[in-house]
Amino acid sequence: MRTGTLLISALITLFFACGACSTPGPAAVEPQADQYNETYRPQFHFSPDSMWMNDPNGMVYYQGEYHLFYQHHPNSTVWGPMHWGHAISTDLVHWEHLPIALYPDSLGTIFSGSAVIDWNNSSGLGSRDNPPMVAIFTHHNHALEESGSELFQYQSIAYSLDRGRSWTKYPGNPVIQNPGIRDFRDPKVSWYEKGQKWIMVLAAQDRVLFYSSPDLIHWTRESEFGADAGAHGGVWECPDLFPLELNGEEHWVLLVSINPGGPNGGSATQYFVGDFNGSVFQNANAGTEARWIDYGKDNYAGVTWSDVPSGEDRRLFLGWMSNWQYATRVPTERWRSAMTLPRELRLERDKNGFRLCSTPVEEVKELREERIKLEPGMENRRDIGPVLEGQLPLFEIDLVFAYEPVEGKSPETAVEFGIILESSLHEMVIIGFNTYSKEVFISRMQNSGKFDFSDDFIGMHTAPYLLSGEGEIRFHAFVDLASIELFVDEGALALTEICFPESGFQSISTYSSHESVKLKEGTIYRLKRVW
Repeated sequence: MRTGTLLISALITLFFACGACSTPGPAAVEPQADQYNETYRPQFHFSPDSMWMNDPNGMVYYQGEYHLFYQHHPNSTVWGPMHWGHAISTDLVHWEHLPIALYPDSLGTIFSGSAVIDWNNSSGLGSRDNPPMVAIFTHHNHALEESGSELFQYQSIAYSLDRGRSWTKYPGNPVIQNPGIRDFRDPKVSWYEKGQKWIMVLAAQDRVLFYSSPDLIHWTRESEFGADAGAHGGVWECPDLFPLELNGEEHWVLLVSINPGGPNGGSATQYFVGDFNGSVFQNANAGTEARWIDYGKDNYAGVTWSDVPSGEDRRLFLGWMSNWQYATRVPTERWRSAMTLPRELRLERDKNGFRLCSTPVEEVKELREERIKLEPGMENRRDIGPVLEGQLPLFEIDLVFAYEPVEGKSPETAVEFGIILESSLHEMVIIGFNTYSKEVFISRMQNSGKFDFSDDFIGMHTAPYLLSGEGEIRFHAFVDLASIELFVDEGALALTEICFPESGFQSISTYSSHESVKLKEGTIYRLKRVW
């Protein structure tokens, strides 16, 4: 902790008997008994039934089901020959594992991509009455790569006529040949209504390329973007392009993940906001520093769902909750990695242009069980509990702090305050805000739990937050057994971090370095597990 005094508190000490369990619901892939009680297993975030998982792929909604495909190695907990794993949900909270959707073949392994519903059967792969679900993905040919060729990645398609349960690869694959670009992957496809055509955005080393097609099979290159925009500390990956409205006007958002080059090291996802005319993307935030959808260490390769019902008018996002600096070495045994909570994206404006905000989807409220309302005010210490015996330490924390803004003073006069999460073994993670640096941070140091698998894991991970100048800040955090997702001021800023305390964090307290800080309001919910 960066301050020595805890002058404000709202301490909730919660003791748990972590042997509580329940039986997962019916699934096409039957889990082993009690596997979801494994050490560090996420209890309300999606994780694979077993083995390795990374990027979310092919996220599409169809006939009441949200489909989540994902990069999957079914024979190891370390990255290897990629397949598309598959799960479905009717509420974005509870997930049913389905059999592997796409397997490697003679053209290569199955890298990241997207999926759409071809409602008008433009591809001819289905019918008007039974439109095909079409997956667009990168084939990665390892033999070509090992031979020294630059042409080992190219784009292919597959289709399903039974709601994603079985898949047929298009016999004319690949549908886009590699033009001589070493990193040429991760197609994200959507229907462009104004031009009555399909649009693909594709990662190509340090930029993205745009293609168009009338039928998902024949593609024409339109333009490129990014050579002189955004962060360039690593290879660009997993792009996404979609419209969002702000005050009745349509704007276009371009997501691009980058590895390495994130704001706190390793992997991260940047975004651009501007205009798209069906051919060219123009960045309205040109000249500004890179903007990140999440400043934490552990939100990467996130993209959005296609074909969400128009009546919902939501843009739904999901990210991979890890970082390539240590993803293959985190201390889990039967499985590796989890996804973030599904989030809804929206646009706002600040003095630097457009800001992309994210908040957990409304459906996450289904997880709430017991509610603890905190009284506002100022106390040295306030204990509530033990009140949740026999339950896992799964929380939603929603606190509003009032403070005196610091302008033009020295670092020594700064006020720091926030939340301390602590385990029964005194493992600790701190979430805070510094009024002088105007930074939100998550401190994940040597005492945060298991960390010796990587020198890149521990650290004080920060995010600049200039909007917090009115003397009030809201911290809204979701705490699973091995992760923290923090949303600041209705999602204007987000930080996601994984951590590995032995049995989760059993206590929550607030702290401050100065008596002027007050807890204005606060609520804590105990959350249900989803398995």
